[in-house]
Amino acid sequence: MTVRVPAKVNLQLSVGPLRDDGYHDLVNVFHAVSLADEVTATPAARLTVTVEAAPGSAVAVGGVPLDADNLAVRAALLVAEHLGVEPEAALRIRKAIPVAGGMAGGSADAAAALVACARLWDDREDPLLGRDDLLELGAVLGSDVPFALLGGTAVGLGRGERLTPALTRGTFHWVFATAGGGLSTPVVYAECDRLREANGEQAEPPGLPEVSEELMTALATGDAKGLGAALTNDLQAAALELRPSLRRTLTAGRDLGALGSLVSGSGPTCAFLTESAEHAADLAAALAGADTVREALPAHGPVPGAVII
Repeated sequence: MTVRVPAKVNLQLSVGPLRDDGYHDLVNVFHAVSLADEVTATPAARLTVTVEAAPGSAVAVGGVPLDADNLAVRAALLVAEHLGVEPEAALRIRKAIPVAGGMAGGSADAAAALVACARLWDDREDPLLGRDDLLELGAVLGSDVPFALLGGTAVGLGRGERLTPALTRGTFHWVFATAGGGLSTPVVYAECDRLREANGEQAEPPGLPEVSEELMTALATGDAKGLGAALTNDLQAAALELRPSLRRTLTAGRDLGALGSLVSGSGPTCAFLTESAEHAADLAAALAGADTVREALPAHGPVPGAVII
């Protein structure tokens, strides 16, 4: 049973004040793009996981855990627990989504494992786990997992797990410039809090974030230029503080005609919105030669969430 699952880019990532539970209230406008991982689940005597780069991909997979720290393994265990079965499966993850790159690759693999294991172990005639059940299990695993199941474009509230599909017209074309090494999401959030405190924002913390009307209008009308102008990420300053070389990557993409640019999620991948598929191909080729870029990958969105292939 093989499931393909997309990466995401955050078109808007607005971070509210730190909550008592250690999380932040977010406005997270997710957009699923055509960079995708594949997770295959096959019957086995015990639960195992292997990870490899997808054919044709140069993604580095050495840092991906092969135990219960892997979200796909935790997803399989959660499905087995809810179905009352033994977690007997071999998981094979083929990665094209950058690892620790701010594109929710681990969450995507968890979503794919939920779907694959549910199909492998559940009763197909009378399944116990429906779509809504998988979304609930995904929210237990992580804030980005439900969106990887849903795909398309959606507004996420709370920690990002409360999703509402967003009206989106047409196709948008992107280039994603990866960097050597990853950035830890908790470290980036902590740096965001530190920068706000240093700037005096803790004395008067930011209010609850709101969805950008300009962004939603651009999505609904298929206006790529308007979307490029409306892209925002409150974590970008923290990512740039931790990885200053990303400034050169963002500048290079803008100088090459990108309609909009931002650090994707917690970074360090940089996302560039382009005018067309041809522009994306040209921009990717040009960025591939930059000394701060490990790989430049053209993609498009929105695309569906986790699907069985």
